[in-house]
Amino acid sequence: MKHTTKLALAAASALAASVAAPGTAQAQTADALIDKLIEKGVLTSKEGQALREETDKDFTRAYQAKSGLPDWVTALRIGGDVRLRYDGIYQDHDSGGVNSVDRNRLRYRMRVGVTATMMDDMEVGFRFTSAENKSTGNNGMGDPISGNDTLTSNASKKSLWIDLAYAKWQMLNRPDWSATFIGGKMENPFLFDEVVFDGDYTPEGLAFQSGYTVNDQHALKFNTGLFSLAEIAASSHDAYLFGAQLRWEANWSQHWASSLGLSGLAFSDKQNLTHAAAGVNPNVPDVSRGNTRVSSVGALTSSFNPIIVDGSVTWTRESFPFYPGAFPIKFMAEYINNPAASPNLATSPIGPGKTRGEAYNIGMQLGKSGKRGTWDLTYKWKLLESNYMFEEMVDSDHGGWYQASPFVGGGGTGYGAGTNLRGHYMRAAYSPYDSLTLSVTYYLFGLIDKPAGASSSTAGRIQVDAAFKF
Repeated sequence: MKHTTKLALAAASALAASVAAPGTAQAQTADALIDKLIEKGVLTSKEGQALREETDKDFTRAYQAKSGLPDWVTALRIGGDVRLRYDGIYQDHDSGGVNSVDRNRLRYRMRVGVTATMMDDMEVGFRFTSAENKSTGNNGMGDPISGNDTLTSNASKKSLWIDLAYAKWQMLNRPDWSATFIGGKMENPFLFDEVVFDGDYTPEGLAFQSGYTVNDQHALKFNTGLFSLAEIAASSHDAYLFGAQLRWEANWSQHWASSLGLSGLAFSDKQNLTHAAAGVNPNVPDVSRGNTRVSSVGALTSSFNPIIVDGSVTWTRESFPFYPGAFPIKFMAEYINNPAASPNLATSPIGPGKTRGEAYNIGMQLGKSGKRGTWDLTYKWKLLESNYMFEEMVDSDHGGWYQASPFVGGGGTGYGAGTNLRGHYMRAAYSPYDSLTLSVTYYLFGLIDKPAGASSSTAGRIQVDAAFKF
């Protein structure tokens, strides 16, 4: 068979496969066919690679012609997730204080977005999310630390909010060095757990991420960002958050890996991170509690410049009963200190002079869910003092029972998430399919500092989730 005839027949077969199967399936089908032709000696490796490139170009041209996208858009992805949840909160009626009530809610979170990849290592994306309206007055503001919405109000229509709107430029992409700029409303560029930032928090501003691969075993990562917290029309003292993080990722062997991080955050103009007086729009949504405040105006008594040290060690077994593939066992620990925390007021019922600016988080995880047949079990113990971190960014799920006090956590009687908490976090999850994860999470927390004369502050919370991703 002549060379040109051989190549033409191979190309026709590969292109036929590309037409028969769109998207990722198309690429896999064409690649599999080309590999078979190379294996049979019909094509050389060089001819196979040339044919792959030609097949990709033809598919891209056809896709752009059909979709009307400009030729600089190389990929367009649509994705998201839907999570259905039962959320129950239970207080001790015998000692939990007056008017304690149990809550039983059916909730959901929906996220859907589009990401466009372009030439010159560019990417833009947006995402919509469900969330509850946390505005008071005329400003409409969705919850910054939760996409949950409650099934209530006689099947009323629910709100949809902008969750992501960003542009990204990967200016450097080498085997040893990488560097990326991000601007807009983005996924959190820092690698933190829920003790620092709730997983639903999507900051707004500018970020820079870089990495250096030392060798096959060690890599360094550096993340930094400047984010807007409150733009004040009548003042030049806008509130911002600046952060920097250095991480060392190590794979010591096939079975052992570790991660170590050192980070610092700095908040400016805390006087503008207020819940505002009654009848006036707040500068930030009032979602959580725990920080000590001046009772008359709700202003924060402490500044926030926390230093965070976190680390983990993972041991991976080759197998484990009832688990497919390698089985990871992870131990993690975290310490946070806010040196800018101010001493409590002299009239504070928990004692004057106490700063309450530290936090500890220790735990372990067996397995890792997310792929078909995988599961995990997680336990964490947390101690989160009042002023270790700004309350409106941390996990919105762990909380305790409050009785009204102008000094401890602000607000009135009821359940409150945020800071000023210590207790236990437990989670079990199983993924019957790649697209579905089922989980049960239990929180048992109480207040570190209670108002004078308050009784038990312990509250239990259980969340049963079915999370579908696409």
